[in-house]
Amino acid sequence: MKLFKTTSGGLKMFTIKRFINLMSVKLLLILIICVLVGFAMGCSADSEIKGEVNGGTVNLPAKDPALEWIAPEDAGWSSAELQDAHEFAIQTRCQAAMALHDGKIFFSRGNIHKNYAVDSIGEAFLNAIYGIHDARGNINLNATLADLHIADIPPGLTHAEKQARVEHLLMSRSGVYHKAADEDPAMVDYRPDRGSHAPNSFFYHNQWDVNTLGTIFEQETGEAICMAFKTEIANGVEMVDYDFNNCSYQYQWNKSLHPAYHFKMSPRDLAKFGVLYQKNGRWNGSRIIQEYWIDDSTMAYSTIPDTDGLGYGYLWKIIPKDSDLGQMIGYSGYYHIGADDYVLVVIPDLKLVIVQRYNKNHNWEDPEDDSFEMTMRIIEAKI
Repeated sequence: MKLFKTTSGGLKMFTIKRFINLMSVKLLLILIICVLVGFAMGCSADSEIKGEVNGGTVNLPAKDPALEWIAPEDAGWSSAELQDAHEFAIQTRCQAAMALHDGKIFFSRGNIHKNYAVDSIGEAFLNAIYGIHDARGNINLNATLADLHIADIPPGLTHAEKQARVEHLLMSRSGVYHKAADEDPAMVDYRPDRGSHAPNSFFYHNQWDVNTLGTIFEQETGEAICMAFKTEIANGVEMVDYDFNNCSYQYQWNKSLHPAYHFKMSPRDLAKFGVLYQKNGRWNGSRIIQEYWIDDSTMAYSTIPDTDGLGYGYLWKIIPKDSDLGQMIGYSGYYHIGADDYVLVVIPDLKLVIVQRYNKNHNWEDPEDDSFEMTMRIIEAKI
């Protein structure tokens, strides 16, 4: 009672302090509720976490309306059997994995939103933009290196090497064994001697061929590879994580005039690229790549040595049905592997696209072997 017998000024001061204290408690409760609600929303299927936790902050990805999630059984796969693939992914420290049936995701784990270096899978990206410009008549696959005035640092190219055609480079059958930018040490060790094979007479997966195809593309179309891929492919299939700055060039002037090019891409965007091929060059009903180019690119023109029958097309590795791997999985298909840690597999007869990303620095086994094993387990889960 004594409190209320103070002066009016004192009573007023008490009321204000009490009001402030009460409001502080209410604001604190509201803040806690908002945080809890925000956390629950952030963990929902519509707002999956993107990237790593850096400095205590978590970035949420943009929604991806271009990809639909379905139950495995709706795609013809067994949820129970896919658990085996999930456990294998954990065992092999697979950072991310996805499987899509006819463009719809029925299996996914790990960080599918993070952009990883794709390494050699960039060859398949070059294949895509080549196909678009071949259809437009901007690139002549029968043109020789001499026709296109392609040269390199001393000792330069020989007359015989200059007879290689653009198509031969796409097939890794150019017969040009010049040093190249960003050449893998294994390529250097097994690279044939200069002049040992005429154009189109011998298969050797050659970094020089890939890099020079990049130079030819830019020379003949007037477009930069990075920008062409963004406008023709990334925008066309509605990639959400890809950025123009995720593409770069690597020059090594002491080896070659022709640079290597590098891409970074998230598993979900790479899956869309695979779906574009699985659907014979169409995306949401719109034609992006001509079907003839998909057929020509995924035909085996050579057998890759020491692979038990795997083939090579236009910048794609091919799984013939009569190869050891083709017989194991029961289907033909095609794939690409980037530095043994990023994998894209397309099995057209199953309308199946598989993407896998491994951290080979923390993996006891060969990631390439793991990727084939993962592919097998996913296919075996089909009902």
